Amino acid sequence: MKKTIVIVDDHILIAKALEGIIGNFKDFEVIYVAENGRDLIQKFENNSSIPDIILMDISMPIMDGFETVLWLKENHPGIKVMALSMQGDDKSVIKMIKNGAKGYLLKNTHPKDLENALIKLNTEGFFYPDWASKIIFSNMNNHDPAGNIRISEREKEFLKYTVTELSYKEIADKMCCSPRTVESYRDQLCEKLDLKTRVGLAVFAIKNGFAG
Repeated sequence: MKKTIVIVDDHILIAKALEGIIGNFKDFEVIYVAENGRDLIQKFENNSSIPDIILMDISMPIMDGFETVLWLKENHPGIKVMALSMQGDDKSVIKMIKNGAKGYLLKNTHPKDLENALIKLNTEGFFYPDWASKIIFSNMNNHDPAGNIRISEREKEFLKYTVTELSYKEIADKMCCSPRTVESYRDQLCEKLDLKTRVGLAVFAIKNGFAG
């Protein structure tokens, strides 16, 4: 079964072009387009299908990508959001990731690279090209040098699982402990590293060699 995608972009020609491109992908299909965050929320309220993935523009009128991805994190955390924008500056990338986006691409991306990114997003839970990863890693280094943080062996084991698609309950089973204990590892690490999302923990795990 194909994974469903919604495109949120106020430039209708671009959105329709994307819809046509994705229509050629084997594993994905676009089910509808929204012009901004408010339009997306209204479609949800009118019982439109909830997608697996959302391709999200950032600069939009009424309700932009920053606001929308934050709303989605709070109301539909199971949806994977991929930012797809002309904005590749550090501030935009970091803000979108902190607000809940699990991937970031520029609109000049080649269709094949878009397909590969969607596959990675679906199978691994996140996708950042090298240029975006450098921004994220640099931001994390500026705030929390890994060498100055004490991480226990059990926390390291938990970090290894953050890069997988396992739920916290499934991680608890793997670690032979209760879900509440796993949640305590998550909360402790988020506090130590000044992170707010599983995506942030996963990026930290990859950068510091805990995901091997």
